Amino acid sequence: MENLISGEDIAKKPHKRGIIYLSSIPPYMNVIQIREIFGQFGKLGRVYLQLEDKKPKPGEKKVKKRISKKFTEGWIEFERKSVAKKVAAMLNNQQISNRKSSRYYDFIWNIKYLSNFKWVHLSERLAYEKAARRQKLRAEIQLAKKKSNFFTSNIDKKNKSAVSKQSIIEIGKSNSDVSLEEIISNSNNDRGEFVKTLFT
Repeated sequence: MENLISGEDIAKKPHKRGIIYLSSIPPYMNVIQIREIFGQFGKLGRVYLQLEDKKPKPGEKKVKKRISKKFTEGWIEFERKSVAKKVAAMLNNQQISNRKSSRYYDFIWNIKYLSNFKWVHLSERLAYEKAARRQKLRAEIQLAKKKSNFFTSNIDKKNKSAVSKQSIIEIGKSNSDVSLEEIISNSNNDRGEFVKTLFT
């Protein structure tokens, strides 16, 4: 007799997740708004938006202003791969908002479905970029230290040379003073002896 397996005993195969990539994020848009917009099409998993690098450009002055966070690109994970594909095909190159009063009226979506891409790949990439930034920062710090050490060593050398010159001048002065005193004392002694010879 064959063993009959009930439907409850069969483990349901989990749905494959799908990830879409947003190559640009409109200004003032954040993770909450992204979830609201894309959550209408299906259940979302993780969402990651890349923050803009606010490092000032060379020659640009730092301005202390409270500016909202700006994102450059993003990744959205859908619980179902099929939904992610449909969303990417449907919204790509479409206007974000049809309302003229909306701040996103002039922006269009630039979306691509990433086939065979998993969230772990994104985590690895972010970890690599973080390590690269740290290494670059260390190199910049080392270069700055070398420059400062070189500058201070040059200042020390200049100070030492100035001190040595001054000491040579002072020694010369002291030697000249001593020689003059000796000459004067010798001349006085000679005069005294000469006067003695005159009156003897």
